[in-house]
Amino acid sequence: MNYYALDAIRYLKALWKDLAGMKENAPQKIESLESLQRTEWSPRFEQAMRHRLIMGAFRYGKLNSPEKGTWDRLQRISQEIDRYLVDGNDERLVDMANMCLLEFEEGRHPKKHFKAADDKGHNREVKYA
Repeated sequence: MNYYALDAIRYLKALWKDLAGMKENAPQKIESLESLQRTEWSPRFEQAMRHRLIMGAFRYGKLNSPEKGTWDRLQRISQEIDRYLVDGNDERLVDMANMCLLEFEEGRHPKKHFKAADDKGHNREVKYA
């Protein structure tokens, strides 16, 4: 590989880190996409979501079913956040994730769309006692 190609790779890695909001002192090594695809997911969380979605299919109807009712999922997400802050029950996180998934798939917001963008609003670190 020639010097210009290596320089371009360094530039693109630096740009990617900047766009990702990574701090200056962030780890320098960027893992391969394949490695990240294996590590950046929670099978346990996914299984909990799927189990509750299956139960929801019995209660409310299958995903994207035309006869399924309309639900106020955004209000439910807000309620679950408040409840989680009080009791710390991880099931509430699973319920919120499912409400987000269902809103993503079935939502009827009048301005509903998907446009990937960096809102520059990244998480802040918190220390719990």
